[in-house]
Amino acid sequence: MKQICIQHVTEYSFSQPVELREHRLLLRPREGHDIRIVASKLEVNLHHTIKWYRDVYGNSVGVLHLAESGTRLRIASEVRIEHYQTQPLDFIVDERVLTFPFAFEPEDRMDLLPYRTHIWPNNIDPLKQWVSQFWRPGQSIETYVLLTQMNRQIVAEFKYLMREEAGVQSHAETLQKRSGSCRDFAAFFIEACRYLGLAARFVSGYLHNPGSNQHGSTHAWSEVYLPGAGWVGFDNTSGQIAGASHIATAVHRHPEAVPPVSGTFVSNQFVETSLDVQVSVT
Repeated sequence: MKQICIQHVTEYSFSQPVELREHRLLLRPREGHDIRIVASKLEVNLHHTIKWYRDVYGNSVGVLHLAESGTRLRIASEVRIEHYQTQPLDFIVDERVLTFPFAFEPEDRMDLLPYRTHIWPNNIDPLKQWVSQFWRPGQSIETYVLLTQMNRQIVAEFKYLMREEAGVQSHAETLQKRSGSCRDFAAFFIEACRYLGLAARFVSGYLHNPGSNQHGSTHAWSEVYLPGAGWVGFDNTSGQIAGASHIATAVHRHPEAVPPVSGTFVSNQFVETSLDVQVSVT
């Protein structure tokens, strides 16, 4: 078991006072048998109210209502957790899915349909060509080997970049640019899995990097549903299985749907804005 402290500060600055509208927070780790929240606090510099709820994916969502205008919005979250995942490779899949291709049971197909549907259904041919280096129709391969090979090839083939732009690259953009961020690589892997008929979803959260210069960071990876084992995490930036260093805050079928902090403001005049984010995972 590891004890981890996550500090996440998001600060917006505005050149003129603005009316701040509703903001949506996805900052609380997903609790379960592997993660337990020990303590948490949330500080906001403006007068506010906040309501928490569980969305359709089981994510803990905070809806922040701001009661005053301002030139600065600072949202500071601190969460202390206990992480019990020490053996990420210690899982057993059903015998029927040991080898790919396989068919999902009828009772699973409807529930998994959103996770098997392409995010970008157009321009599939480049993705098909990329996947063909690992599997072609008529072939049989161990499912875990197939997933591991694709995961590691992303790391070997594409250059990692810390993109500041909002949004996520499509699989076609990543193939063309040969580079991307962690969220781009996760989206690419998800699309490759869905091309194969597998169920995959996007995960947003934090990475615990003790001893590194970054002292932890926000991170994104993917999960693939394997009957018998459940949702198995693949870190598409490192090529490894997600484990004790990964702390999920949200999952979704679409990679653009779960930013840690999102919201809007209104003003009747031109406003220059800036954003500063500081994350520490220790």
